[in-house]
Amino acid sequence: MMEASPLNLRRAVIWIGRLVFAGIFMYAGYAKLFLPNFIPWPLFALRFSLSTNLSNFAVQVESYKLLSPVGVSFVAHTLPFAEILLGLLLLIGWQFRIWASLITLILIGFLGVVSRAYLLHMNINCGCFAPPDPLTAMPVVRDGMFVALALFLPPFALKEARHPHPWPAPERA
Repeated sequence: MMEASPLNLRRAVIWIGRLVFAGIFMYAGYAKLFLPNFIPWPLFALRFSLSTNLSNFAVQVESYKLLSPVGVSFVAHTLPFAEILLGLLLLIGWQFRIWASLITLILIGFLGVVSRAYLLHMNINCGCFAPPDPLTAMPVVRDGMFVALALFLPPFALKEARHPHPWPAPERA
């Protein structure tokens, strides 16, 4: 007689959250690094320059008016790589409790920054993904939905770690 089903609501939310946030974080980092920028350069090759894309992202980070120039440079040059790495770590599921907690804190921070800019009626680009995305209520709502899903992941992951899968692994000889 089996003790419990291998799939329950907690495991489904964990899987959905892992896949959704892995895709979102990897795409966001990739878009900031590799999608062509939208500044009309006379030379075609400069449209695909990694340093140009990071400089454009730095302009978007600076437009929030929260960080010093050193902080803007640090965030602009590390955040895309950190997003890709977090997405990969979520995808493979290694130490999921740690990464679920970290992405929840990052998404709460993103929601706070975007909400602040929206409430101050700043006419800026969101900077969430590479294409210019004007800061409207939509990014605030989208980030709010991401935070709502992310808030379930750390407690579910902790509970899952305490109560592992009920079907034991086969014995190895």
